[in-house]
Amino acid sequence: MPKNKGKGGKNRKRGKNEADDEKRELVFKEDGQEYAQVLRMLGNGRCEATCIDGTKRLCHIRGKMHKKVWIAAGDIILVGLRDYQVSIFPPF
Repeated sequence: MPKNKGKGGKNRKRGKNEADDEKRELVFKEDGQEYAQVLRMLGNGRCEATCIDGTKRLCHIRGKMHKKVWIAAGDIILVGLRDYQVSIFPPF
C-alpha cells in the first residue's frame, strides 16, 4: 500500500480562503446604540455586558458574527438598544 503523503482531505482544502487577516473598519455609535464591556460569555451566542451608562445588559451576538468574530470577556462591543426591551439587571 502507498504511504499517505498529503496533509488532509477535502475539508482542509475547503477552508483555505476563510482566513481574514485584514483589519475591519471602526464603527462609531449612532442613535439607539451604546458601547459596552463584556463581563462574561454565557454560551449560545450570548454575553453579559456593562454599558457606559452603568447598566448591566444581556446581549445576543448576531448570526453574521457568530463563530466568525470572536468575542471574549473584557472586549469592548457596540450594543444595539431596543425600544421594547428593558434591562434585566438593575443599574449599579
